[in-house]
Amino acid sequence: MTKQGLEILLERVASWPEDAQEEFVRSVANIESKHTGVYRLSEDERAAVRRGLREMHEAKLASDEEVAAVFKRYRS
Repeated sequence: MTKQGLEILLERVASWPEDAQEEFVRSVANIESKHTGVYRLSEDERAAVRRGLREMHEAKLASDEEVAAVFKRYRS
């Protein structure tokens, strides 16, 4: 898309209903973070990371042998 095409699109967005504009902003923010290397965790993802870290600190991780056994079982 050219700069002119982008400007035309932004002008049209200004006439959209407010909820559609908010959706547009969220979509553009997601695209920007994807391409700038910044990723914002959702609350569910943040909780999963915390859970994994807690399990790691509590030594609740699978051993190398257990991991190898799972890979061996599902390898084609």
